[in-house]
Amino acid sequence: MTEAYNNIEISVACDEDVPDPAFIRNWVTRTVESARNDGRAREVSVRIVGTDEVRTLNRDYRQRDYATNVLSFPTGDIEGLPEEEALALGDVVICAPVVADEASQQGKELADHWAHMLVHGTLHLLGYDHEAEHEALAMETLETGILAAGGVNDPYE
Repeated sequence: MTEAYNNIEISVACDEDVPDPAFIRNWVTRTVESARNDGRAREVSVRIVGTDEVRTLNRDYRQRDYATNVLSFPTGDIEGLPEEEALALGDVVICAPVVADEASQQGKELADHWAHMLVHGTLHLLGYDHEAEHEALAMETLETGILAAGGVNDPYE
């Protein structure tokens, strides 16, 4: 993986089992390199939280009052940033208890579901979305390709 993409800050704000930092950095880096391989350094913040925090964020920013698996908060364009400076993409917030519950309910390996949430959240930071059908197809195709390259089965099957 390219060193330029390793500006990944990780914070854990819950007592749940979470993947180790190398796992998180690996999947975020894979995603950035697959979707935006232009050699530019990127910065991403990954925050792992419990249900209370993610529910509050989901309610306050998306007007949806429930705990969700992953939220993304893109930074947006920063005008005048020199090319040699890392481009801040934004924050990915993942709810550890929701991810664990979903993996169990869906019969998925926990590590595979974590990988999917990291890829999915990072793609949102890169401008991908799934609101319209054609956007969803493009995003899911990219997700499944990135995951497959890392040995993870198609999460949408």
